[in-house]
Amino acid sequence: MRRRSFLALAALLTLTGCEGVQGNAGTLAFTTPLHIPPVLDPVAGADGVKRFPLRLQEGRTELLPGKPAATWGINGGHLGPTLRAKRGDRVAMAVTNGLGEAGTLHWHGMRLPAAMDGGPHQMIRPGGTWNPEWTVDQPAASTWYHPHPHGQTARHVYRGLAGMFLVDDDTPVALPSEYGVDDIPLIVQDKKFTSTGQLDEDFGGTFGLLGDQILVNGTYGPFFRPTTSRVRLRVLNGSNAHVYTVGFADDREFHVVASDAGLLAKPVALKRFKISPGERAEVVVAFQPGEQVLLKSFNGDSDIESGDFDLVKFTAAATLRPSPELPSALAALAPLKQASRTRTFRLGGSNINGRNMDMTRIDEVVPAGAHEIWELDNVTYAHNFHIHEVAFRVLDVDGHQPPEHLRGPKDTVYVPGKTKVRLAVEFGHHTDPKTPYMYHCHILKHEDQGMMGQFVIVDPGTENGTPRTLSMPGHGH
Repeated sequence: MRRRSFLALAALLTLTGCEGVQGNAGTLAFTTPLHIPPVLDPVAGADGVKRFPLRLQEGRTELLPGKPAATWGINGGHLGPTLRAKRGDRVAMAVTNGLGEAGTLHWHGMRLPAAMDGGPHQMIRPGGTWNPEWTVDQPAASTWYHPHPHGQTARHVYRGLAGMFLVDDDTPVALPSEYGVDDIPLIVQDKKFTSTGQLDEDFGGTFGLLGDQILVNGTYGPFFRPTTSRVRLRVLNGSNAHVYTVGFADDREFHVVASDAGLLAKPVALKRFKISPGERAEVVVAFQPGEQVLLKSFNGDSDIESGDFDLVKFTAAATLRPSPELPSALAALAPLKQASRTRTFRLGGSNINGRNMDMTRIDEVVPAGAHEIWELDNVTYAHNFHIHEVAFRVLDVDGHQPPEHLRGPKDTVYVPGKTKVRLAVEFGHHTDPKTPYMYHCHILKHEDQGMMGQFVIVDPGTENGTPRTLSMPGHGH
């Protein structure tokens, strides 16, 4: 009877996605300095264009100490540099594919023409180079970049193709801003390892891979030494599926100052926050001289939050340089405009509105500059939802106003199981009836299985005449 009960429980855990992940709490020595990705912020040329050379490549990296693993990276063996640009900059990317298979590079959170977006229609052949170019036109934000090949995104991101893309603007805000000193990127990713330290790529289960170890900026067991009294942490959930409930081991209060697409109206005091794959949160935390504290992910209440994880150990210097007080106001968020229409998206197990992704089908046609309500009706287990190009605000979750730190501009939102979430979505002005943007679940196994749709932005008044099918020309650059 005991054996039958155990097998029944194991089957249930597999079905729900809770794969018995216990986490790493208490197992790390924190002897490795937190890796800070180098910044790539080129000076504009004579033509006024900032040019970013990026190469997708294979590598070997000691993800676990003393155990080199096969990895992928961008301009290196694992992960990529932090790209930096300012509102108004003209940027040109030269993305060369040094891998043995086709891939893409998508600018997650960037507002730009669809042909420059790096989705599954902008594939780069092995040895090929893709040259997107656009003018940065959005408020300061912590965006990021990662591959987006249809059906293979989970594997490409998991192997290490990801990096942050920081956008600055001219609006002065008194927040910590010295990169690598008091302004720190934290790319949080869970992993599974074989006994030899290789990446385990078993993406089975409802949600795909849920790892029992954590890398932050690719570092195992990292520590960081604050030298200022306040530090800004730009937290990116770069994992395939895991949802984290982030806070400090001593339950200290900190302030959330920004979400995915930019600053909040004012700092929001919290002790913990939830962050799902693809989401970003900027927080400012205060330290005392000489103190030590762990940043953690706590065991959560959803089916993809299992495990208690230690993320980073902070050991403050004996003397800390004073930081400015947090401002009482951060950004003047524009009031929401009247929505022109409401669209409903029923989130199934691995489909949207009962249909799987079709590269030749346009699911939605949106007039440029539209303001719409998108209603996400999740009828199954946990998902999240990312919309390319746009910024949105969360109106409500099951009819209730979202918590204050989720009321700022976003592009990705967590949608718990059996929950309805409504979004006020603002679309851009880049029109292209033949090149789509994506909307999809950012749990990467679900995305790869087809939980994704396509929309185009067109000149207002041309929606009814826009073709709903695409031809598929020669594949890739």
